Amino acid sequence: MSGMSKIVKTISSIAFPLIMIYGLYVIAHGHLTPGGGFQGGAVVASGCAMILVAYGSIWTMGKIREKNLSVLESIGAIGFIIIALFGLVFGAMFFNNFLADGGVIFGDHVTSGSTAADFNTGGVLPLMNFAVGLKVIAGLFAIVLVMAYATTKTGGGGGKK
Repeated sequence: MSGMSKIVKTISSIAFPLIMIYGLYVIAHGHLTPGGGFQGGAVVASGCAMILVAYGSIWTMGKIREKNLSVLESIGAIGFIIIALFGLVFGAMFFNNFLADGGVIFGDHVTSGSTAADFNTGGVLPLMNFAVGLKVIAGLFAIVLVMAYATTKTGGGGGKK
């Protein structure tokens, strides 16, 4: 898959950082709003797929390797499990929200009223959202990258020459 026109590349380069910021926002605020690690990860992976389409798979594969995406996906999964195991160490059970109500980060008390949604009230949920987001970003983009690579190897004809 070769790159597209200069106009598409320019617009993609402008839209890419905005998509990344929005995806990270959805991941970070998943405990406050509808969204979270999976939804935000899908947004970020879609932004990466947009760059792949705009610049072409050869250019993208020169920047990002499938092996690196596999490592990032594993880090996300292991991070999620480690955070869950910390619940056993610092709390009483697996997936215990040990940072809630008094932790150093993300442990503020939830106040009542119309402005009760503070970012620091999530306990371990924002950390879990980031781990899930990393896994989803790497996994979805690896799928798109492998499909683009297979299309490039076959000449873009869906396996027919």
